[in-house]
Amino acid sequence: MRATFTPAARLHRPSEYASALQGKRVARGALLVVSTPRNVAANPEGARLGMIIAKRFAAKAVTRNAIKRVIREAFRLKRHQLPPKDFVFRLHSKVAPASLTELKQKVRAEADSLLERSAKC
Repeated sequence: MRATFTPAARLHRPSEYASALQGKRVARGALLVVSTPRNVAANPEGARLGMIIAKRFAAKAVTRNAIKRVIREAFRLKRHQLPPKDFVFRLHSKVAPASLTELKQKVRAEADSLLERSAKC
């Protein structure tokens, strides 16, 4: 199966984010938490991704964009293994000062483990 990330694989409307954030928390890590809506019909396009990376937890735009790129890539590769639901990744704690390479490695490891746990829900 070809791993792509089309616009149909993303959340676009604030109402879609709100329903996922009011739903259940699927998995939580040191930096990120994953939420999904409670009782929503399956998406015909498959799993969809939304991200909330707040400026108060990652002050620099470079840091926020790097986190988003890493999460997007991890989701793109595991999308076919996930149930057809909406998943919202939210940064919930302040990012410690580190090099960009170290940050990317840490976020990638955490995103992969959270996606593995999300696949079981």
